[in-house]
Amino acid sequence: MVYFPVKRALESGADPVVVVVGHQGDEVEAALRSALPGAPLRFARQAEQLGTAHAVLAAKASLRGHHGAIIILSGDTPLLTAHTLEAVVSARTAPGSLAFATMNLENPQGYGRVVHSPGKGPALIVEEKDATAEERQIKEVNAGLYVADADFLWSTLSRVDAKNAQREFYLTDLVALAADGPGAVAVRVSPVEASGVNNQEDLSLAIRALTRRIASSLMEAGVTLEDPERFDADEGVTVGPGTLIEPSVRLRGTTRVGSGCVIGQGCILVDTVLGDGVHLQPYCHMHRAQVGSHCIVGPFARLRPETRLAEGVRIGNFVELKKTSMGKRSKANHLTYLGDATVGADVNVGCGTITCNYDGERKHPTRIGDGVFVGSDAILVAPISIGKGAYVAAGSTLTESVPAGALALGRSRQVNKNGWARKRAAGKSPGKGH
Repeated sequence: MVYFPVKRALESGADPVVVVVGHQGDEVEAALRSALPGAPLRFARQAEQLGTAHAVLAAKASLRGHHGAIIILSGDTPLLTAHTLEAVVSARTAPGSLAFATMNLENPQGYGRVVHSPGKGPALIVEEKDATAEERQIKEVNAGLYVADADFLWSTLSRVDAKNAQREFYLTDLVALAADGPGAVAVRVSPVEASGVNNQEDLSLAIRALTRRIASSLMEAGVTLEDPERFDADEGVTVGPGTLIEPSVRLRGTTRVGSGCVIGQGCILVDTVLGDGVHLQPYCHMHRAQVGSHCIVGPFARLRPETRLAEGVRIGNFVELKKTSMGKRSKANHLTYLGDATVGADVNVGCGTITCNYDGERKHPTRIGDGVFVGSDAILVAPISIGKGAYVAAGSTLTESVPAGALALGRSRQVNKNGWARKRAAGKSPGKGH
């Protein structure tokens, strides 16, 4: 959740971005560094949670030597947009003044109320537990976003005390102190963007709103979503125009989808790349895979990490690929497992074929040359190579490599005993089961 306001701060040009952490701070830091590699992030620890002003003071050492504007964001506002952030940043009337965001709520319970002086703008923010009955009727509330001059911020926070109902150091006291000094400006923002996440229901609503925003941007770019309410995508996902996405599809991480694709119902793509004109039949699962243009995959196919399909490959139902590359126009149409395999162009892999790539200790490769035909129910025991244009007979178990152009048979010899079944039936006693 904190990724989103941090990302917005980075997009605004903030450098560095200091994240104040407390409980499970190491996990928060690891997650953000992984999601935003190379970003100018710093982390400050608030050992005791003594209020919002105390949290900001925890970041002071990380910003030593910084002069100019400091943006203060809440970590539980994932729907904040860069446009809104820029509006608050640009609202300050003087370098030393304070700008902060407010919103109007029909039910403002739990939020600090914004009190204005007639003709003078905002005078103070009163937290609900400290508010009078009259102040609690105010619907304009604090949205938790501030922009302040560094010198003003640090000098003012040193004057904040905890003489309030919660015995905490309130960041909202900045408004009253600024109103008596350089001035404060209130910027009205959308409640959808600024409302915080305080429980599981808030979290689910925020996720849905964010996903709907992503869906809208995709549709504006020419993507067809059959049911935007049953579509999930992460912020980093891109989809080309002319692509059709059926219901209950999930696009995760850094997934990139080309133009003119069809993604069938129930597909889940994680950090996966699709070329143009790809058709995914329903209920495919792909993780860190690359699919070339005009491939047809599924239904119910699984592409695991480091799988690469060249142009025009066909992967059918209940086929699983792991760390496998398939050359142009090759196909494995059903009930197949290929792991640690390199497959050439124009190869047919028959139904029920598997590569035995793991000996209990190590993984071993299988190499299949261009134009190879692998018959149904073949077992390829790695390490093994099958040369260009070779044939593998159906039902074969191969433990040795196959030369180019050869036919490989690895079956046990079939024996037919004529009349055996008839003699067996004749020899049974009456009344016994068959």
